[in-house]
Amino acid sequence: MGTVGAAALAANAASFGLLWAYRLGDANMRSAWICTRNDVLGNLAVLLAAAGVFGTGTGWPDIIVATVMSLLALQGAMVVVRHALGELRTGRLAAAE
Repeated sequence: MGTVGAAALAANAASFGLLWAYRLGDANMRSAWICTRNDVLGNLAVLLAAAGVFGTGTGWPDIIVATVMSLLALQGAMVVVRHALGELRTGRLAAAE
């Protein structure tokens, strides 16, 4: 679990670094950056959960991490939807002028 988690973290961190310059771009680029950010945070959380399960012998760390990751995904979705709606409004205003 740790080896795969560390490899996934390294790959996602590299993608995160490449997308950093585009984090304030259009809705598509922002979405890619937010998803990659969430993947990095998820990888870190999974590694922490694995250590927590190992240390406590219970499944609670997994449940806590799953809850946090679902909230993070919902937050990212809201940001992308708001950004896309803003782009749609701006596009409509530009077309009307």
